Amino acid sequence: MSKEDKKVLEYDEDDSLRFIRENLPEEMQDEFSDDEINYVVDLIYDFYEEKGYLDENEDDDPEIEINEDELLEYIIRNARKNKEILGRDYTNEQIEAIVAGELAYCDTLNLFD
Repeated sequence: MSKEDKKVLEYDEDDSLRFIRENLPEEMQDEFSDDEINYVVDLIYDFYEEKGYLDENEDDDPEIEINEDELLEYIIRNARKNKEILGRDYTNEQIEAIVAGELAYCDTLNLFD
């Protein structure tokens, strides 16, 4: 099994959701449904896809450096554009907290080493 195959097997959406919830600031613990958190996480992976970070055709394992400011800008812009899907607006701080949780979860799996 290649290193990349192993990484894919390690990532678990339920573990990600649980990890994000546990690492949200206390005042945000009960502010989001599972669907809302998953929506923001989906936007993260839309960003990765758009940037080519998930391109499976890569023969070598290039180092991926994520520009967190660009990532946040993308997510904030798209969350606001699609607020009818969510039924509400997010603050930048709420989005940043969810993104920080997902990035921290990925760090625990060494997904972007």
